[in-house]
Amino acid sequence: MVNVYHDKDIDDKILEGKTVAVIGYGNQGRAQALNMKESGVDVVVGLRPGKSWEKAEADGMTVKTVIDAANEADVVLMLIPDMAQPTVYAEEIALAMKPGKALQFAHGFNIHFGQIKPTEGVDIIMVAPKAPGSEMRRQYEQGFGVPALIAVAQDATGQAKYKALAVAKALGSGRAGIIETTFKDETESDLFGEQAVLCGGVDQLIRRGFKVLTEAGYPPELAYFEVLNELKLIVDLIYKSGISGMYRAVSDTAKYGGMAIGPMIIDDHVEDNMRKALYAVQDGSFARQWIEEAESGLEEFDRLMLECESLEIEKVGKKVRQMSGLEK
Repeated sequence: MVNVYHDKDIDDKILEGKTVAVIGYGNQGRAQALNMKESGVDVVVGLRPGKSWEKAEADGMTVKTVIDAANEADVVLMLIPDMAQPTVYAEEIALAMKPGKALQFAHGFNIHFGQIKPTEGVDIIMVAPKAPGSEMRRQYEQGFGVPALIAVAQDATGQAKYKALAVAKALGSGRAGIIETTFKDETESDLFGEQAVLCGGVDQLIRRGFKVLTEAGYPPELAYFEVLNELKLIVDLIYKSGISGMYRAVSDTAKYGGMAIGPMIIDDHVEDNMRKALYAVQDGSFARQWIEEAESGLEEFDRLMLECESLEIEKVGKKVRQMSGLEK
């Protein structure tokens, strides 16, 4: 059984008199910085001059350069994209990581796969909220929070875990539940989930369902509703009540069709492909592929994004969303 912590289990006094630097002000950076500040934590945001700097100042944050923020902080949160972290760490943050400080991540990729090798004497921790930053912020403002994972890769001070818990509490996650894990388990399960189900798997189901319906002569607008638009309704039911709860909420025809025909679509062959994807995560080959792609200029990455943006379902979807008032 995993260890689960809530607000009552956490002593947040460990952050008293300490400064937390948030490096990056994107979706996660903004939400985490604002939540911690409103929880009473001394927060400074580390950025390079530009729109993010202006946005953070407009939000009332104290903003400094990356190196100045890291120098001032006792806990440094790396909330910039994975592929940018090794360079920013080596060129700026590493210079500020004196013994006793903590370096914190929201995803274990660069530590687990050895792209960042911190020096001894520094706590290496992870706090990974399990929601996009906008949702984490919304839940916090409503007096609740989203669950989070914590992990420790290097406990130099004997307090690494308690620092991670205190940060997670300041984000609001102690209201929902904080689960203790490892950098390895978080990284590998996260990558697999994104590839096989949450992003890649769902994306390909939608694309192929749309293709099958339109090739059979059905109007693309109708196909869009059936394989994409209504997906949100089903996922919301699953999120709220589980898989069986979803089935209890739909028609008997949908129940029978889903349970009887679904295994024919997602069969043992798909499961075998999922295992191959998991093995590629576990042995590091996916990480090497992604790192090489980033280092070589992202040509294939850009091609795949352009291909996605050019899909017929994307063109149809824009029209349907505009018709529905969801998009301008």
